[in-house]
Amino acid sequence: MKDTLVSEVNSEILAAVRALAEEEGEPLQALIDEALADLVEKHAKSKPRLHVMEAYATSHQPYTSLYQKLAK
Repeated sequence: MKDTLVSEVNSEILAAVRALAEEEGEPLQALIDEALADLVEKHAKSKPRLHVMEAYATSHQPYTSLYQKLAK
């Protein structure tokens, strides 16, 4: 499924992306899709996973002194 997106882009960045698309023999749209997918993935990975934070919260009470020593 495809949707249309209309947006203003910095002309220097757009020129660089167009040149890259031409150099790689790829359609401009393919590079835009790749860049947006990379952005979404980067942001998803930057947030801690819920089960990791739950495990940390559970371990915090019994290991507070250890965490304090490790932080030094």
